[in-house]
Amino acid sequence: MKKVIFSLLALLMLPLFSFSQILDPVKWDFKVEQTSPEEATLLLIAKIDKHWHLYSQDVPQGGPNGAPIPTSFSFTKSQSYERVGKVQEQKPILENDPNFDMVLKFFADKAVFKQKIKILGQKDFVLKGVLNFMCCDDKQCLPPNDVEFEFAIKGNPNAVAPVSTASAAASPTVAQQDSLKNVALVTAKADSAAKKIEQTKLGETDADKAADQSLLWFFLISFLAGLAAIITPCVFPMIPMTVTFFMHDTTSKRKARLEAIVYGLSIVVIYTVIGTLVAVTLGANFANFLSTHWIPNVFFFLIFMVFAASFLGMFEITLPSWIVNKADKQADKGGYSGAFFMAFTLVLVSFSCTGPIVGAILVKSAGGALLMPIIGMLGFSLAFALPFGLFAFFPSWLSGLPKSGGWLNAVKVVLGFLELALGLKFLSIADQTYHWHILDREVYLAFWIVIFFLMGMYLIGKLKFNHDSDLPFISVPRIIMAIVVFSFVVYMVPGMWGAPLKALSGYLPPATYQDFDLNAIVQKEVGAINAGGGGVQPANALCDKPKYAEFLKLPHGLDGYFDYKQALACAKKENKPIFIDFTGHGCVNCREMEANVWSDPKVLKRMRENYIVTALYVDDKTELPESEWVTSKYDKKVKKTIGKIFADLQITRFNVNSQPYYVLLDTSGNLLTSPKAYDLNIDAFVKFLDTGSENFKKQQ
Repeated sequence: MKKVIFSLLALLMLPLFSFSQILDPVKWDFKVEQTSPEEATLLLIAKIDKHWHLYSQDVPQGGPNGAPIPTSFSFTKSQSYERVGKVQEQKPILENDPNFDMVLKFFADKAVFKQKIKILGQKDFVLKGVLNFMCCDDKQCLPPNDVEFEFAIKGNPNAVAPVSTASAAASPTVAQQDSLKNVALVTAKADSAAKKIEQTKLGETDADKAADQSLLWFFLISFLAGLAAIITPCVFPMIPMTVTFFMHDTTSKRKARLEAIVYGLSIVVIYTVIGTLVAVTLGANFANFLSTHWIPNVFFFLIFMVFAASFLGMFEITLPSWIVNKADKQADKGGYSGAFFMAFTLVLVSFSCTGPIVGAILVKSAGGALLMPIIGMLGFSLAFALPFGLFAFFPSWLSGLPKSGGWLNAVKVVLGFLELALGLKFLSIADQTYHWHILDREVYLAFWIVIFFLMGMYLIGKLKFNHDSDLPFISVPRIIMAIVVFSFVVYMVPGMWGAPLKALSGYLPPATYQDFDLNAIVQKEVGAINAGGGGVQPANALCDKPKYAEFLKLPHGLDGYFDYKQALACAKKENKPIFIDFTGHGCVNCREMEANVWSDPKVLKRMRENYIVTALYVDDKTELPESEWVTSKYDKKVKKTIGKIFADLQITRFNVNSQPYYVLLDTSGNLLTSPKAYDLNIDAFVKFLDTGSENFKKQQ
C-alpha cells in the first residue's frame, strides 16, 4: 500500500519538479544605433547562461557526429531600408566541441551581432525579422529555436522619394532611443575589457586552452608534413648542394653560417607569408562554403587527383622556367639578399614535390580559424628548413646522409597513393551533402582497399612504374611498411559488410550511408528468433508502414515509428506501451546511449518484446503539408517541420527540451514511470524499462 501511495505522489508531483527542467539558456535583446538619418546599425545581443554556448553563423557541416545548426537571421523585406553587407559578429571562441567531436566556433556569456542598414524612406517604420539559433552545454544540446525581433527605425528626411504608406508599417515613438544609441556598443566593449582583465588574473580559460591544443595539433601535423617533404626527390638532393654552397667560403665560417641562418629563416618566412595570404583572402567566413558546397569540394578532389597522378609519374608539375631563372640570378649575387633568393629558388624548384603537401595543408586549414593557415605553414616551413640549418652548422654530418637513389622515388609514389585516398574525402562530403549516392560507404571503402592494397604491392616490389629503378631486394623498413599497409587493408575489409571501423569514423561516410549492412541484418534476425518469431518476423512487428521511414532509421535492427500519433494508434491496437525517444540528428549523447546502452541484449530484448518503439527527432528540418501544421500551446507559434512539432510536444507534455529524453506511456498516452535522461548505466535503464512494463500490466 505504501508503494502505491508513493507512486501516486510521485506521478502527481512530477509536473511540479519537471517544470524546472525547461531550459532557456539564451536571452535576446534588440537595440538600434542610429548615428545619422541615412543609416543605422541593428544590434542583436544574446546573453548566454554559464556553461552554455551559442554557435556562430559560420559552422562547418559533415562532422563525424553531425553538426550544429548555425545562428542565422532573416529580415522582412521592405522599400524603407536596404541591408549593407551581411550580419557581422564578434570574434568567436574556437574550441573542440565534445557534442559533435569537431572544432567549432561559438560564443559564451554574451554575443553581439550587428547588421548595418541604409534608410531609404522618409517615414518612420518597424523592421521585423526572425533569427534561428542552437545552443549546447558540455553534455546536451537543445533543438533549434526561432526568435522574432523588431526594430523601430526613424525615417530619413533626406530621402529622395518617400516610401508609400503601404510599404511602411506604423511605428511606435522612438525618441527615447536617441539617448541610448551608443549604449550597446559601450556595454559590449566594457564587458569585453572586463572579461580580458579577469582572464589575465585567472589565466587562460578552458576554451583558450582547447583552442590552443587544436592549433598545436595542427602545427604538429604540418611539421610532420614538412619532414615528409624533405625526403622527396625534389628536395633531398638539394641539401648537400645548398650546404656546400654556404660552406665554400673557408675564410669566414661565421659569415657562411649567418647566411645559412638567413637562408633557413627565409624559407620559413616565404611559406608563412603564403599561409597569411590564404588567411587574409579567404578567412574564417569562407569556411562554411568550403566545408559544405559541392563546387570547392569537387575542385579540391580534382586537385588531389592531379597531384596524385604527378606523384605516380604520369607527368611533372613545374612552374614556368623564367620564374625560376629570375630568382636564381638574384641568388647569384651572394650575401644575405642572395641567401633569401636562394631560399626562394628552392621553394620554386621543389614545387612539384612540395606543392601537393602544401596544398593539402592549405585546403585543410582554409576551412578553419584565421590562424590555421598561418600555423600550418609555420609548422611545415620549420621542418622543411631544419636540415639546411643543421647541416650548415655541422657540415661533417653530410657524410652520413644516404645517397640519392630509387628510394626517393618510392617515397614520392607512396605519397601519390596517399593523395588518391585522402582526395576521396572531399568528393564524399559533396556526395553526402547533396545526396548524390555515387560514393556510398562500401564504394568509398572499395576504393580505399584497392588503393592501399596497390601501395602494399608496390612496397614489396610487385608493382612497378616506368620511372622506378630496379629493386634487387626489399629492405627491412620497407617490409615493415608493407606489413602495416596490408594489415590496414585487412582491417578495412569487414567494413564492406557493415563493420563499424571506429578508427576511421572521421574519414569514412557514416554507417547509414551503406546499402548492405550484414550486422544490421543479423541483429534483426537474432532479435526475431529471440522473440520467438522463428526468424520470420521481428517481435515488434508494426501495425503499418512508419511515416518518414525513407530517411529516418532506428539502430540495431529495431522496428518502430517516427510519428507520435501513428505510434499511439498502434499501441492501442496491439495493447502495448510506448517507448518514446526524444532524439536528434546532431545529438551525440543520443548516439552514445544507442551504442552503449541500447546495444545490450537485455535492453534490446525488452524494447523488442514489450514496447512500441518510437523515435521523435526534434531537429529534423523536413517541412510537412499545411494540414499537419501545429499551433503550439506553449508559445502560440505555428510549427511546420517534423522537428519543431516534436520539440513542441516534448515541451508542452513533459516540460523538458533537452535530449536524449526517454518516456514510457500507456495506450492513452499517460506516464507509466518517471522519464529518463542521459545515463550510461545499463542496469538502471533495464530497471526503467521493467518498471514501465510492470506498471502497464497492473493497469490491465
